Amino acid sequence: MSTVAASMPQRYVGTSVERSEDQRILTGSGTYVDDISLPAMVHATFVRSPFAHARITGIDTSEAEALPGVHAVVTGEALQAMLDPEAPSPGGFGTAPMKFTVLCTDKVRLVGDPVVMVIADSRYIAEDAAELVVVEYEPLQPVADAATALDPSSEPIFEDLGRNVSQDATVHVHGDVDAVFAKADRIVTTRIEQHRHQNVPMECRGCVADFDHATGHLTQHSANQGVHSARSTLAVQLGLEPDKVRILCKDIGGSFGLKNGASREEIAVAAGSRLLGRPVKWIEDRNENLAFSGHAREETLEVEAAVNDDGLILGLKVRMVCDTGAYPAMGSMLGGIVERMIPGPYKMEALQFEYVPVITNKAAYVAYRGPWAAETFTRERLVDQIADELGMDRVEIRMRNIDYQGVDPGTMITGSTLKSCTVRESLDTLVEKIDFAEFRARQVAAHAEGRYLGIGVASYIESAPGPYNGRPLGRERINAKLDDDGTVLVFTGQMPHGQSHETTYAQIAADAFGVDFDQVRIVVGDSDVVPPGNTGGSRGAPMAGGGTLHAARQLRGKVLDVAAHLLEASVDDLEIVDASVGVKGVPTSRRTLADIALAAKSGDFPDEVDADLTVEVKYEGGMGGWAGGTHCAIVEVDVETGRVHIDRYLVIEDCGQLINPALVDGQICGGVVQGIGAVLLERSAYDEEANFLAGTFMDYLLPSTTEVPHIEIVHLESVFLDDDVNFRGVGEGGMIVCPPTLISAIEDALSPFGVHITEQHVPPLRILEMIGAI
Repeated sequence: MSTVAASMPQRYVGTSVERSEDQRILTGSGTYVDDISLPAMVHATFVRSPFAHARITGIDTSEAEALPGVHAVVTGEALQAMLDPEAPSPGGFGTAPMKFTVLCTDKVRLVGDPVVMVIADSRYIAEDAAELVVVEYEPLQPVADAATALDPSSEPIFEDLGRNVSQDATVHVHGDVDAVFAKADRIVTTRIEQHRHQNVPMECRGCVADFDHATGHLTQHSANQGVHSARSTLAVQLGLEPDKVRILCKDIGGSFGLKNGASREEIAVAAGSRLLGRPVKWIEDRNENLAFSGHAREETLEVEAAVNDDGLILGLKVRMVCDTGAYPAMGSMLGGIVERMIPGPYKMEALQFEYVPVITNKAAYVAYRGPWAAETFTRERLVDQIADELGMDRVEIRMRNIDYQGVDPGTMITGSTLKSCTVRESLDTLVEKIDFAEFRARQVAAHAEGRYLGIGVASYIESAPGPYNGRPLGRERINAKLDDDGTVLVFTGQMPHGQSHETTYAQIAADAFGVDFDQVRIVVGDSDVVPPGNTGGSRGAPMAGGGTLHAARQLRGKVLDVAAHLLEASVDDLEIVDASVGVKGVPTSRRTLADIALAAKSGDFPDEVDADLTVEVKYEGGMGGWAGGTHCAIVEVDVETGRVHIDRYLVIEDCGQLINPALVDGQICGGVVQGIGAVLLERSAYDEEANFLAGTFMDYLLPSTTEVPHIEIVHLESVFLDDDVNFRGVGEGGMIVCPPTLISAIEDALSPFGVHITEQHVPPLRILEMIGAI
């Protein structure tokens, strides 16, 4: 076996092979041989910390190294010696503000932290060897919650920071806050909590890394949302030039924000492949996924609202504390997004927003389907509370605070125009679809029978892509070309993992270019050929879809210019029909797209004809616009068991022009289901010593068909701003607004008990506690 101190093995240097169907091997020289010695793929697993917070005082790997079939046992210190010493700590979004290593060297910071990597002939052997590794720990006092983290006397999780607040609190002021609060009729206060839960994709994380010492190239097969971000991370950590790293992704079993870039384990696996000179595979198991891969939410927002007695909400003061977990990921950038979005579609004159991110001994805060959702949950819960205090209807108070598009919609106090925001129109549609008077009569009758019905509403907007003056994620790059066989190829850095990009982009390109759907191929998941990009933030339809439309149009223009020269005709007289170009009304003049592609490569064209049938588009998003709408839930709460039954769930949404209605509905339903799970079932629970308590699906509960109702969907498609691109993002809205909708309905059902709900997770036991049944 190779030890971590051994030099790089050279047995397989220069081997480049490909197997034919009859299992003969095609060598790099192009000849077939029956067999050569191949570097067999080996498997990695990780020794993980059983402690939330502890110093590592010793590691003994001798027994594991002696186990037959083991190829390497790599400690944190050994791994760091294999990486670029100048590489920064691998933060989830940019450079980490604190120092730590890929595998733990000095201390562990949460249950599941990786300490040692074991590589063996099989996963079974690797797991057996991992159990033979002896790690000695000195337990430290854990930091189990935000309150402890804010205590200056708490044990610093990162000594170089010297505290458990990852960055100084930021306070931003929009408008004249003091004047607005001075003129208000009343001040309404609340404290809203979102609990910790997580992405739970069907497929856990994993990769296969294959380093070729002959070329110095690393190829990594992985599952992530953007191949270029993964390539950048691996190149920096391993000290390689980016063009020496190739990331390949194929079908991915979900992500929802979890699989961004290259994880610490993927860095270690790549280094292991370079050490051994053979492919190394790592597949995360479900316990690892639940305990360590990353969690979401867990914020507390303390809010004061300046309110007039007529129901107008004048302004807010917000203090948000976010539990970002042990390692840097999305937590550091979350505050700015929540601040920008918390006014929502409501007319407000002032906002004061403070953000405090703290570090605890828990899994890192990662993106999860609308990671800024705290703004909607907090605002919509607050609006319900204001309505109740004023004795107003919860729908009516929203109508009073939100303008129609027919009126100047104004500007959010945080700076973005509300043009194209149709939440007011969605509320009108809601009252057309739901007979509130009939429901209230039914609610009273049910209460007389000892049954508790409730109705809840919540509204939201989503920056997908957002207004022209408020788009934080930059341009989207799309490349396109006419292939030799006449196929239209579209290259995108978007990495589909369940959103059906291959279908929607092909529809857009086919319509824009003028060919059948099956004449288009969408190319994804190869860092050597696709442009930079990343799937996230509901950019898929508005940004990449818009880029695809413009790329296909530009490519069509080039093809017609080439065809016009070949056919000696005017471009205006040409048409594309059945994958060929010809003069209108003259079918004998037609040239296939394949013929045109070949001619463009070999023909002689005048300077005014660009025969390079490729295009590169950097799409800025056009006029953009808001997605948004209103959800409504009707529930029945069993006060003997605490169980909630959702009788009806209605979605009224506006995501602009629908590309593929079935896929849009699927995205909406998926988000709503995750929202139902968040409220009724899912919780990434820790105890007071930061021990993780939800490491299996026996403890981390997911929604099933028994909890999920039929979801009714109404599409508005009402305000188009751009001449060309008016499709907007839809992937995150369901998850963003479902929790406040459902909590609103549950609270309404429990109103006879005087219940006011300021938290998001209300499983049966919690409901029984709230009504005093236990």
